[in-house]
Amino acid sequence: MMNSLLIAFDSTQQALRAEMLLEYADIEIDICPTPKEITAGCALSIAFPASDLTEVKRIIASENVEIRGLFEKTADGYEQIH
Repeated sequence: MMNSLLIAFDSTQQALRAEMLLEYADIEIDICPTPKEITAGCALSIAFPASDLTEVKRIIASENVEIRGLFEKTADGYEQIH
């Protein structure tokens, strides 16, 4: 996925809940293993297009989805953006 961002989670339950909510909102997502550079309590992360960041943040906030953070892939690994 070109220019994608990543959501990391502390629990699988929250990751699966976010997956359902984002798919329902017709946001193109990929479930992927959490990169080792990101310390999170859950082995699942969700990648999504950077162009959908505003909508993803709105859904996470309005549905009270608990996330570890939003990350952007950089040359050195991942950088937290939120």
